[in-house]
Amino acid sequence: MRLTREDLERVPFFVSVIGHVGDGNFHLGMVIDPDVPAEFELAEEIHDRLIQRTLSLGGTCSGEHGIGYGKTKYMEWEHGNAINTMATLKRALDPRHIMNPGKVLP
Repeated sequence: MRLTREDLERVPFFVSVIGHVGDGNFHLGMVIDPDVPAEFELAEEIHDRLIQRTLSLGGTCSGEHGIGYGKTKYMEWEHGNAINTMATLKRALDPRHIMNPGKVLP
């Protein structure tokens, strides 16, 4: 959390930090102006560093809510080539793509 707080000291937008940090789980709510590309890029940079830090400490990018569209790119960071196995299992268990339609692994 200390390193993330240091990252947040330089942002020009509001960021809330909420969660259940006793088990090491916290969430950032970054309020950015969608018309300011630099804010979006900075938010992505902070998010990337947060996930890299989390994985380096043995954590996961998925949290308790699973993987949303915004975190699919981190699945390969966390699982490497195991993604191929996961995709194979998904195809075997859901050949008609009815479970979570439209969501795919990277």
